[in-house]
Amino acid sequence: MSGPRRLLLVNGPNLNLLGVREPDVYGHQTLADVEELVREAAAERGYEVRAVQSNHEGVLIDAIHEARTDCAGIVINPGGLTHTSVVLRDALSGVSLPVAEVHISDVAQREEFRHFSYVADVAVVHVVGEGVPGYATAVHRLCDLL
Repeated sequence: MSGPRRLLLVNGPNLNLLGVREPDVYGHQTLADVEELVREAAAERGYEVRAVQSNHEGVLIDAIHEARTDCAGIVINPGGLTHTSVVLRDALSGVSLPVAEVHISDVAQREEFRHFSYVADVAVVHVVGEGVPGYATAVHRLCDLL
């Protein structure tokens, strides 16, 4: 394998509140726990991770654009932007990197507005409803495609 040996981990709005926000839905693990899990899963496959979380859409888009120069793929939990952001979807599509979409909860079993994902059609991996361990699943499945 040639090319970058780095993945971009993107966590969208409100994911900085993991462990505090609705633990009955999202569990008790924190964003730091997620980032550590992803780093470990990626290291198992020989990849490094650059992690970004922001409550600001433009920050996430800038990180995605930057990834095209030094990353092999993107693992993203867009949070609520999943269901609202065409521009986030366009950023992911525009960088031409393989994308793994991950959601901690089973969004298909939640409110109806959460059933649609703007990211789904640009992602090659989808992991939904596995809790925080789903991030490791997403990393492994994405790395298998790289």
